[in-house]
Amino acid sequence: MVMYGNASTAVSFENYVNDIQGVAAFDIFVLEYPGYEDRPGSPSQSSFFSAADEAFRTLSTNQPIYLLGGSLGTGVAAYLAGTYSNKIAGVVLLSPFNRLTDVAQDRYPLLPVRLLLVDRYPSEKYLRHYYGKVGIMVDGRDDIIPEKFGRRLYDGYAGPKKLWEFRGGGHCDIMERPSKFWKEVFEFWQTNLPSGRE
Repeated sequence: MVMYGNASTAVSFENYVNDIQGVAAFDIFVLEYPGYEDRPGSPSQSSFFSAADEAFRTLSTNQPIYLLGGSLGTGVAAYLAGTYSNKIAGVVLLSPFNRLTDVAQDRYPLLPVRLLLVDRYPSEKYLRHYYGKVGIMVDGRDDIIPEKFGRRLYDGYAGPKKLWEFRGGGHCDIMERPSKFWKEVFEFWQTNLPSGRE
């Protein structure tokens, strides 16, 4: 299940879908957010989480379920991981953050962002309730979500984890052959899967 970033849409995330299916025969569900493209509704943390809940409940539980989040979508993926922890086999987060409030405060240091921001996406909080494998990718030249926020999320996660670092990469920029990257992701996910998952 794929959750894209704020400036994207389900259709524009097609390149990731093609790259993933070039490596493994996965059924891929890309969540379209309320208020994006032709989906009715207003975009917000609450509406995104509700849409993610609804979509997740439609997925087949006969096969392992993996989550992919990019940018803002990493907050949605972290929410699902923490909410359905025993039903998710693995997670990968591209250009993530520990809390959106920290990213906003870093960008606007003179404003009381933590008091003003309604949509907080506290990814680190949700991942405390998930014990499976989490892969995190950070980019050294990411000027939208600087890599330090992804590193904070990585450092704070207590479960099995793997970090991919692309020093020359920009936002959500996989700086190697996609087939190599996704192969490494799947190998990480499929080795020593967490016990106790339904």
